[in-house]
Amino acid sequence: MARITASVYTSHVPAVGAAIDLNKTGEAYWRPLFAGYEYSKQWMEENRPDVVFLVYNDHATAFSLDFIPTFAIGTAPSFNPADEGWGPRPVPQVIGHPELASHIAHSVIQDDFDLTIVNRMDVDHGLTVPLSLMCGQPQAWPCPVIPFAVNVVQYPVPSGRRCFQLGQAIRRAVESFDQDLKVQIWGTGGMSHQLQGARAGLINREWDNAFLDKLIVDPAAAAAIPHIDYVREAGSEGIELVMWLIARGAMADVAGGPAPVVKHRFYHVPASNTAVGHLILENP
Repeated sequence: MARITASVYTSHVPAVGAAIDLNKTGEAYWRPLFAGYEYSKQWMEENRPDVVFLVYNDHATAFSLDFIPTFAIGTAPSFNPADEGWGPRPVPQVIGHPELASHIAHSVIQDDFDLTIVNRMDVDHGLTVPLSLMCGQPQAWPCPVIPFAVNVVQYPVPSGRRCFQLGQAIRRAVESFDQDLKVQIWGTGGMSHQLQGARAGLINREWDNAFLDKLIVDPAAAAAIPHIDYVREAGSEGIELVMWLIARGAMADVAGGPAPVVKHRFYHVPASNTAVGHLILENP
């Protein structure tokens, strides 16, 4: 059967992608941030999965305010980098895994979660920046990727509890797939940041690190955090952290298995006007 071997959590700041694309990673401002991912790139080389299930949010590229699904799974054979107004990022095309994606969609929908099935879409920095941080800038990404888009742009957005439960359903779906595949699940977005209004530029180090602590040792408590706390403590865009709960819900300990092994933890501010958090958890 297929199995989830690890979960990866990382912010997906668009300016980070621009720094990579413009060869600015060695500049004084950016060097400390990219140093925090050196271990991760090596870990990825040594723990290469067969598939990455990547949870992210679209930034008005594949979906506009005319149509925003709460949860959308990409089932296409491939996905092109999106043009977000300044041309597509110079990164490889994303190769999908239609068989596993379709199986997950069927299983999760039968498990009472409503998904939107997307057979064609471009993927923006929310998906490509995490791939660049973990894999560098290769000629081709090291494995197929299943995009899973979550609405954290337009209220109402899903609760942390619902996302955590969805992660559990995704784990069950993966484990019922009849091919022997190693699957990683990535939760992206966050951490604390606000892009507009009187609190633009808000970063809350203490709250961010408390969230990381909770995510590791008490994910159910993290899942119980109400929306208003994300907005009050982590800014209007801090709600992106509910996507990390999908990845955490898919880990073995949530279903009664052993606790995950913390392979890497990193936190850095600022990157543009955003806090960057990063975590790698392995199932023993």
